[in-house]
Amino acid sequence: MSTENLVELVKRAGIVGAGGAGFPTHVKIDAVVDTVIVNGAECEPLLRVDQLLMDARADDMLKALEAVRTHTQAKEAIIGLKKKYGPAIETLTKKLVDYPNIRLHILENFYPAGDEQSLVYETTKRIVPEGGIPLNVNALVINVETLIGIHDIMEKNKPVTDTYVTLTGEVKHPMTVCVPLGITVREALELAGGPTITQYAVVNGGPMMGKIVDPESTITKTTKGLIVLPLDHHIVESKNRSLSKSLKDAAVACMQCNLCTEVCPRYNIGHAMEPHKLMRLAAYASTCDMTTQATNAFLCCECALCQYACVMDLQPWKFHIHLKRELSSRGIKNPHHRQPEKANEFISSLHFNVKRLISRLDLEDYDGAAPLTSIDRTFDKVKILLSQHIGAPAQPVVTVGDSVNKGDLIGEIPEGALGARIFASIPGKVTAVENGSITIQS
Repeated sequence: MSTENLVELVKRAGIVGAGGAGFPTHVKIDAVVDTVIVNGAECEPLLRVDQLLMDARADDMLKALEAVRTHTQAKEAIIGLKKKYGPAIETLTKKLVDYPNIRLHILENFYPAGDEQSLVYETTKRIVPEGGIPLNVNALVINVETLIGIHDIMEKNKPVTDTYVTLTGEVKHPMTVCVPLGITVREALELAGGPTITQYAVVNGGPMMGKIVDPESTITKTTKGLIVLPLDHHIVESKNRSLSKSLKDAAVACMQCNLCTEVCPRYNIGHAMEPHKLMRLAAYASTCDMTTQATNAFLCCECALCQYACVMDLQPWKFHIHLKRELSSRGIKNPHHRQPEKANEFISSLHFNVKRLISRLDLEDYDGAAPLTSIDRTFDKVKILLSQHIGAPAQPVVTVGDSVNKGDLIGEIPEGALGARIFASIPGKVTAVENGSITIQS
């Protein structure tokens, strides 16, 4: 298929970034760059989606990647993935003989290798400016599953109706599966045999940046992992720890050792992000530094690595989120846009090894295979959210009583707004259009 209409094709399919906040892909690829970078690092511990797809659907990913590279006029495309992803590396290496403008970049096993700006630096040695995006350095970063979505609309005329999810932790049979959008977290976990314990919490996303969710919440385009953990697990306690307790702990226990700053991925590419200095605000209401102010918190990528480098288990990242919200509520925007001249010369030695992180997180028991598994099950009901992406919620184009087939449009982008389309993920009748969602029952 010609790539001349690729932007409109991707827009029509409702494709968004599958590995992060869900930025509409048709907007992202409507650019001219010299480098396209595939984020295949999958930096969160326990998640398996991208590494498995790069092996099982390598041909599909490469076709879509070549289409994006051609459309954006990029000279080359780089697939960034970790050295430990042996099967994916072997498969892609064989197939890349047919794609002379695409190459692999093998990363060490560190967190957060999948941080967009860290990935740009590791693969190209370019430093994205403070508060900037890869486009500022003539690069575009795209996720593995996002490319699979592009392939499916190009070759199968299939919009986004499903997503791949790793089901792991305290479940009977850890696996990675493709599920319809709008089923519940509970239904997804049942595919893996269900939780093995009665008292548990579910983390949607990775153990570092994921959030604890209700089992009755629904699967969206950006759901990549569901991790079942005991209620007394440290990760659950950490995510549930109140901001007030976190601030009190910071005021009492921060030793200003600066270990949090040493491992900060944004600090190490030269950004003015020094968590230990911002922690002084909790104790002294001052950073005690003329070059650091509360607004530096805008530069935090919220990876939470600072907490797991801290010997006192403090949470600078949570404080940064609080500062960003408070400043934004007062109409204050990020004033930091400096272009660093160079990264930390010791950046490689400061990478935080994932094996070490898994041990620190007490997740060794769950760090096993979660193979890509086909499921033979239909679902009778889905509740599809109209906002599964950055931007305005989709506007319903169906009403109660309408019959729909899988793949039918049910939510359109509002006129002139940033957004993404939404489609039915099962056939059936629309039974509710309310509270920002559309319910379909077969």
